[in-house]
Amino acid sequence: MLDTLLDKSVVGYTALGYRLRSHGKIETDLTGRVAIVTGATSGLGRETASELARLGASVTLIGRNPEKTAAVVESIRRETGNSTLRAEIADLSEMEQIRALADRIEAPVHILVNNAGVLLQERSETREGFETSFATNLLGHFLLTNLLASKLERPARIVNVSSGGMYTQRIRVDDLQMKRGRYDGAVAYARAKRGQVILTELWAEALHARGVVVHSMHPGWADTPGVSNSLPRFYKLTKPLLRTTAQGADTIVWLCASDAAGQSTGQFWHDRRPRPTHRFAKTMESPEERELLWARLTELSGWSGTLAGLAEGR
Repeated sequence: MLDTLLDKSVVGYTALGYRLRSHGKIETDLTGRVAIVTGATSGLGRETASELARLGASVTLIGRNPEKTAAVVESIRRETGNSTLRAEIADLSEMEQIRALADRIEAPVHILVNNAGVLLQERSETREGFETSFATNLLGHFLLTNLLASKLERPARIVNVSSGGMYTQRIRVDDLQMKRGRYDGAVAYARAKRGQVILTELWAEALHARGVVVHSMHPGWADTPGVSNSLPRFYKLTKPLLRTTAQGADTIVWLCASDAAGQSTGQFWHDRRPRPTHRFAKTMESPEERELLWARLTELSGWSGTLAGLAEGR
């Protein structure tokens, strides 16, 4: 009853909401498991990489800045005593760099955490001509996951870090890059996160027979550089209520490591419990829109595969 009440209020997104729910410490032994974490140099990504390393996984941290990424890898090595960490450098808003990254990553991969994200106040485009938020938060995740799918070894996990903001938006397949009307960074971000949840369900269905579990989640309101830099007024107003990065990343790590999370696939989670993917009928997409989203992302990313091919390991 308390969990249901929290889930229907903003209190559930706060540090208090986290504390009111029960959370045991994760102690699953991940020795021998290979994890890839994007957006791993700060905030939730860094916390996730550190926790997976503490549990014994061999973690590859994906970052954009070579010096910063190397420093974070060394810092986590000292914190955890795990010497198997490594860094890979790529800007995940650029498809060319994602293809090169995927070529460098060797099989097997057991855990993929799609965490890299950006929320911008003004519309901008990448070097390849894509709207930056869309490219980073959705298109890049689509391409990287599909390119790495053949390297996933069962039992494998894919965790897509979404946002509770996606509850406010529906996918706009006819305007994925917000070229129409006034640009709103928060709306662009939420729409991309809605797209992530749709992809989670499509991947889950396609990859289930191959022993790959795919989940999405939202971390609640966490005190991260992304929030403080992208939403300064929100950050100032809510700072006393914000979760720590460890609290925000808890469900990510739990989805990567726990046996319980492996008993289902394709769900949307918050605080270790599955949640509805829609709060309002107006945000629901049709089956045709889901198909169009997949087709449009395939076209824009230049990926040459199909959902059927993913299911067959191609």
